[in-house]
Amino acid sequence: MSDPYELKAPVAVSTQDVETSSNDNSLDEKKNGVIEHMHEFDVIVDRMRATGDMDDILAEGGADFFVEKLRTVSAEEAVEILQYALEYHNTDINFPETTLTRIKKLLKGEEAYGEGPILYDIDLRLEASLMKYHSPYPEVRSVCTPTDDPTIPVETFRAYFIGIFWVAIAGFINQLMYYRQPHFTLTSQVVQILLLPCGQFAAKFLPAWKFRVWKWSVSLNPGPWTFKEQMFATIITNVGAQNAVWGQYYPVIREKVFYGQEWANYGFTVLINIICQLFGLGMAGVLRRWTVYPSKAVWPTMLPTLQLNRTLLVPEAKKTISGWRISKYRLFNILLGAAFVYFFIPDYLFTALSTFNWMTWIAPKNKNLAFVTGSTIGLGFNPITTFDWSVINYSSPLIVPFFATANQYAGTVVGAIILLILFYTNYQYTAYMPPNTSTVYDRFGKSYNVSQAITDGVFDLGKYKAYSPPYVSAGYYMYLCASYAVYMFAFVYIFVMEWPTFRDAISGFISSLRNRKLSNYDRYRDPLSVLMRQYKEVPDWWFLVILAISFVVACVVMKAYPTTTPVWAVVVIFLVAVAMLIPCMVLYASTGYFMSINMLGTIIAGYLAPGNGVACVFIRAMGFCVEDMSETYVGDQKLAHYAKLPPRAVFRGQLTGTLFQIFVTAGAMELVHGLPNFCSWTQSSRFYCAWSHSIYSGSLLFGVVGPTRTFDTLYPMIKWCFLIGACCAVPLYLARQRYPQYLRLFHPVLFLGGITRFGANYNLTYYTPGFYMAFVFMHYLRTRYLAWWSKYNYIITSGLSAGIAFSGILIFLALQYRPKSLVWWGTTVQSAGIDGAGTATLKRIPAVGYFGIPEGTWQ
Repeated sequence: MSDPYELKAPVAVSTQDVETSSNDNSLDEKKNGVIEHMHEFDVIVDRMRATGDMDDILAEGGADFFVEKLRTVSAEEAVEILQYALEYHNTDINFPETTLTRIKKLLKGEEAYGEGPILYDIDLRLEASLMKYHSPYPEVRSVCTPTDDPTIPVETFRAYFIGIFWVAIAGFINQLMYYRQPHFTLTSQVVQILLLPCGQFAAKFLPAWKFRVWKWSVSLNPGPWTFKEQMFATIITNVGAQNAVWGQYYPVIREKVFYGQEWANYGFTVLINIICQLFGLGMAGVLRRWTVYPSKAVWPTMLPTLQLNRTLLVPEAKKTISGWRISKYRLFNILLGAAFVYFFIPDYLFTALSTFNWMTWIAPKNKNLAFVTGSTIGLGFNPITTFDWSVINYSSPLIVPFFATANQYAGTVVGAIILLILFYTNYQYTAYMPPNTSTVYDRFGKSYNVSQAITDGVFDLGKYKAYSPPYVSAGYYMYLCASYAVYMFAFVYIFVMEWPTFRDAISGFISSLRNRKLSNYDRYRDPLSVLMRQYKEVPDWWFLVILAISFVVACVVMKAYPTTTPVWAVVVIFLVAVAMLIPCMVLYASTGYFMSINMLGTIIAGYLAPGNGVACVFIRAMGFCVEDMSETYVGDQKLAHYAKLPPRAVFRGQLTGTLFQIFVTAGAMELVHGLPNFCSWTQSSRFYCAWSHSIYSGSLLFGVVGPTRTFDTLYPMIKWCFLIGACCAVPLYLARQRYPQYLRLFHPVLFLGGITRFGANYNLTYYTPGFYMAFVFMHYLRTRYLAWWSKYNYIITSGLSAGIAFSGILIFLALQYRPKSLVWWGTTVQSAGIDGAGTATLKRIPAVGYFGIPEGTWQ
C-alpha cells in the first residue's frame, strides 16, 4: 500500500466527482448540493464549521490552507488515508471520538453517509486533508502550524548565550526551591517570558559581526529575535534548569536527620549529576521512535510551552471568538499580574486559604473529622479544599487530557475509601499511626531510629531484634501495594496495547544501526515527520556513545567513593530501568501521567544490597535517574519536533545546557546543606524535603530491614501485588477490545495510578479542585467552545502559573528566607487542631508499652 500521508504532487479533481447545478449562492441551497462548483470556498468552510472539530482551524485563519490542500486530494486517495487513520487511531484514547465516528461513517460510502454526493465528497476530502496536512488532535493544532520555514535562524550565538545564562539562574533557583513544600519552580512558561526581552535586547544592540568557527559562519546578530530562536533557547534552559535528579536523594545520604554521610560533598554531587544527566540524554535518543515520531505521542505537558512561545512572538489575527476579542498576549499579561498580586494572600497573608481545611474548624479536636476531611493528617474529603492556584494546579488540570484526570481522580477517591477501611479496621496495626504519612514508625509509636538497627551503616540483627521492626501508615501501605501492582500491570498492558508501535520502533532502531544514512522520519507518515525530513537526523550512535560514557563514570564513582554499592548492582538496576522506561514513556507521552519506578527501584535495591540503607538509596537513585532525565530530554525533543527545529541543533543545545546545569545544581545543594534544621518537619522556611522523607522510609523498609523480612514477616500482601497486577493486565485488555464502546475512556493504568497518590502527605485536597477545573476547561469548554479553548486554554494556565512562580519567589526571598512572622487567626487556624498537628492516631499504645507483632518474634 502506498504511503497515504506522504506529500505528493497536486492531484487534479476529476470532473466526474463534481455534481453541477444552478448557480444559486444561497447557503441553504449550498447545503443541499445545489452549487455550480463542488469546491466553492464558502461551502467548504461551512462544512468545516459543521463538523464541530475544526473551529480552531477557522479561528486561527487556517481555512485558506485547508481549502487549497483539499483540492489536491482525490477521492481515492482520501479513502486510503482515512482507512489508514482508522486503523492507526482506533484504540487511540486521545483521538476525538466524534472524528473517529465520522471517519467510520465516511468509509461506509455515500449512501450510508446520507448527506448527498456533494457534501459526502467534500467531507471525505476534508477529513483526509486534515490527516494528511495537519494533526488530528485539536490540542496540537492549537499550538502547531502545518507549515515550516527552514530559513528562520535557530542555532545562533545569542540563543546559546541567553539560554546558558538562564540555565545558571533558573537551575540554581529550581534546585533551591525543590526542597520546599509547596515548592515553586521557574517553569518553561516563566523562562520563556524572561528569554523574550533578553532576545529582543540582543537583536537591538548586538553588533552584526560575523566570524568563522571551523566550517560554520557565526553572526552575532542575524536580525530580529525569531520564534525558533526563542524555542531553541527555551529547550536549552528547560533541560538545564531542571532540578537535578540526584537532588532528591542528596539529603537522604548527607543530612543528619537521615544517613548523615558527610563525604557526599560537592565533587561527588557533580559526578553523580554527570551520570544521571548523560544517561538520560542517551536514553532519550533510543526512545525517540516510541515517544517523538509517532503522532499518538501527543505530549500534552509540552503544549503550553509551545503556545506561549507563539503568543509572545507570532503575530495574532484579531478575531472575536465566543464574544472574546482580547489577544492571547494581553490575556497572558493580565493573568500573570493578577496571579502575582493574589498569591500573596494564600501564601503569606491568609495561609488558611491555601490548605482550606474548613470542615475541621467546626470541631478542631475531633479526630474522626480530621482523619476524613483534614488536609494535613486526613484524606481531604472536602468539596472546597483550596483557593490557591499552586494547589489547584498540582495535577496540571488545564494541560492533561480530561480522561486522564478523571481516571486518576476516580482512582484517588477509591484509594481514599480503601485507606479508611484499612485504618479503621486496624489492618496491620495501622490504627496506631496517623492515617496518611510516609514516616516509618517503631513499635513504640515513635519515628523509626535507624541507628538502633545498624552498625557501621549495615544491618545488625541483634540490635534489630532488641529494638523494633518498622511499621508504616495505612496510606503508605496502600501506596506500596498499588505501586507494585501498577508496575507489572502497566508493563504488560501497555506492551499488549501498543505492540505494533513497539515492533515498528525496534525494527527502525535496528535498521538505523545497519544504515547510518537512513532518516528516522522516512518511516513515519504524519505531516510533522514529513516536514522534518528536510533536516539532518541525529545518528543513533551519538546517543549510544553518551550512554557508554555515563555508564563508565557510574562504575568508577561507585568504586572510588565509600558508597558501599557494588558495581554489578548498578548494572542490574540500569537494565531494569531501561526495560520499564519504554512503556512508562509511551504512557506519559499520550496521557501526561508519569509513572515513576522509584519504589520498584527500592525493592530491587533491597535484594541487591540487603541490610545496607545507603547502598539502597544509591541503587534506587541510579534507576530513577534513567527514568526522570530520559523523560525530560525526550519531552523536549518532541517540543522541538512540534516547533520544527533541526534535530542536530537540538542535540547540541541539550548537551550544552546539561553541562552547565550539572555544576549549578550541585552548588545549590551545597547551599541548602547549611540551612538550620534542613529537611526537618519544623524547618521555619518549609524546607521539609517531603520526598526525601519518603525515600528514606523506603530505604529503611526495604534496604535496612530488607524486602524478605518486610514481605514475609510484616507485610506479606505487598509481594502478591506484583502477581495480581500482571495477571489483571491481559483480561482488562481483552475486555477493552470486546467492549470498546464502554471502556474506550477507561484507562486502568491511570486508575491504579490514582491510588498511589497517598502515602506522602498528599491527599484529595490536592486533586479535587483540579478535577473541577479539568471538567470545566478540558471537557465542557473543549467540547462546546473548541475555538475559544484552542486560543485561550494554555494561555490561562501559563499566565496563572507564571504569576504564582514569580510571586512565590519574591515572597520567599523577601519574607520567608529569614522569616518575618505574621501571626493571626487566618495564618494559624488551619494548623490549630488535630489535623494541623499531624500526629493523632486512632488507637493508643497498649499497656504493655508497644504495638505490633509479639516481642521477640521478628527475625
